Amino acid sequence: MIDLPTTLRRWWHQAIAHIDFPLFFITLAIMAIGLATVNSATYDSTHRMLSQAGNMGIALVVMWLVARLPPQKLMGFAIPLYVLGVVLLLAVFLFGITVNGARRWLSLGFTRIQPSEIMKIAMPLMLAWYFQKYEATLRLKHYAGATLLLLVPFALVAKQPDLGTALLIGAAGFYVIFFAGLPWKIIGGLIAAAAAAAPFIWNMLHDYQRRRVMTLIDPTTDPLGSGYHIIQSTIAIGSGGPVGKGYLNGTQTHLEFIPEKHTDFIFAVYSEEWGLLGNAVLVLLYTLLIGRGLMIASAAPTLFSRLLAGAITLGFFTYAFINMGMVSGILPVVGVPLPFMSYGGTALVTLFLGIGILMSIQTHRMLVKK
Repeated sequence: MIDLPTTLRRWWHQAIAHIDFPLFFITLAIMAIGLATVNSATYDSTHRMLSQAGNMGIALVVMWLVARLPPQKLMGFAIPLYVLGVVLLLAVFLFGITVNGARRWLSLGFTRIQPSEIMKIAMPLMLAWYFQKYEATLRLKHYAGATLLLLVPFALVAKQPDLGTALLIGAAGFYVIFFAGLPWKIIGGLIAAAAAAAPFIWNMLHDYQRRRVMTLIDPTTDPLGSGYHIIQSTIAIGSGGPVGKGYLNGTQTHLEFIPEKHTDFIFAVYSEEWGLLGNAVLVLLYTLLIGRGLMIASAAPTLFSRLLAGAITLGFFTYAFINMGMVSGILPVVGVPLPFMSYGGTALVTLFLGIGILMSIQTHRMLVKK
């Protein structure tokens, strides 16, 4: 006769065996804040809030499935996922859908996808595999090869143009190369070269990208055009004061002054309602998330796991830093969402894919120790 309670307990333990609870609860707290803020930003309609809740459910399932895969199996996805991502980016370049002057989407008939999101995970996965393969014989040529692997998708995404996503992909790849032991003298040389090339880079930027940089310096030069986003978001953040105006009481939000308030500028909505105190709580949660990720990376048993965990974790930092910086007016507006808070299904699934990989690295390491 089947002992049902024992069977259920066994099933439950197996289901949660690969969940890293500190990481899970920190992420869940940020996600709950995000869902409440999306509800406030779209208070006149519950559609987006319910849709985001559905996106979160799908993302959590993806996280759970990926967490169960051992890092050795994740290595097997590195080359196929990278090649698939590059092929899809080429397809976007040739056949992609143009929306608001940018060609970023690929139509599949029944839906459309944004292949650049794949590269946010495929890039660090590929480079971590690459350095694991050459771990015993690392030379300068291997760093050059890794840079080439990074530049191909970076250039394809920047060409769309999608500077925000290109920066995230570039940062993810750079973190892997840096953690793999890139010499500081080369990093210094690259910084000097970038500074020398700044005038040429400026001339290569699209007109709207140049306007964003100039708007950062003085948004009042075009208050109803390119400067509107920054002016309104900084007003919202400043009007929140020490403790905010209270949930659902943000005037900048509900009088429709804040653009893209449920996506890229959701931080302005949150800041207006919860003020400096709420921002401190949110920054603390992100700090705990990044700290937990770096702890997992430092304890990982293989070079592949360490590089991958470190790059994914600092990727979360890059997301949050760029978004908060652009919304508060200290960085140009580049269209980067606030991780685990901004509305959007594809980005959320990609982020939780990263969380699942961190859990896989941590829990499989612990199972091996036992």
